[in-house]
Amino acid sequence: MPVPGWIQFCKQRPEECVVNTSEAATIPLTPQAWETLVRINRQVNATIKPVTDLEHWGVEDHWGLAEDGYGDCEDYQLVKRKRLIAAGFPRRALRMTAVIDQNGEPHAVMMVRTDRGDFILDNKRDAVLPWWRTGYTYLQREGGTGSTWVSLGGAFASPVTTAGR
Repeated sequence: MPVPGWIQFCKQRPEECVVNTSEAATIPLTPQAWETLVRINRQVNATIKPVTDLEHWGVEDHWGLAEDGYGDCEDYQLVKRKRLIAAGFPRRALRMTAVIDQNGEPHAVMMVRTDRGDFILDNKRDAVLPWWRTGYTYLQREGGTGSTWVSLGGAFASPVTTAGR
């Protein structure tokens, strides 16, 4: 079952949630693709100013594209996703993902499915890491169709030192 914020976001912006199932579910991790992932992750992290949904919108959970330059974790990832799609990445390979961070807090990241494994774009760090190096517990992610989410069974990733953002 998708997280409630995703459901509301998709009602407001259905074009952001439609996945073409004929698209590739993974991308070849070429040097150019890697450079694009790292560049967009860093650019979006530097561009959006962090603010909680409660402070920003007066609600507990609101997903959006940070049009005013402010957002929380899922907003960063949605902007990264939009920019990666504009750069030619298939939406189907870019999966919104719900995790529990090292502090036991809910967090959203972008999982990029590649022919070399799944990599995480995160607003808490500029480095793009393999999922298993993030230190997060993986709960669920967007499925291959966009409208469904799949359980990741609480897969645990080994801890890694991160600089908070």
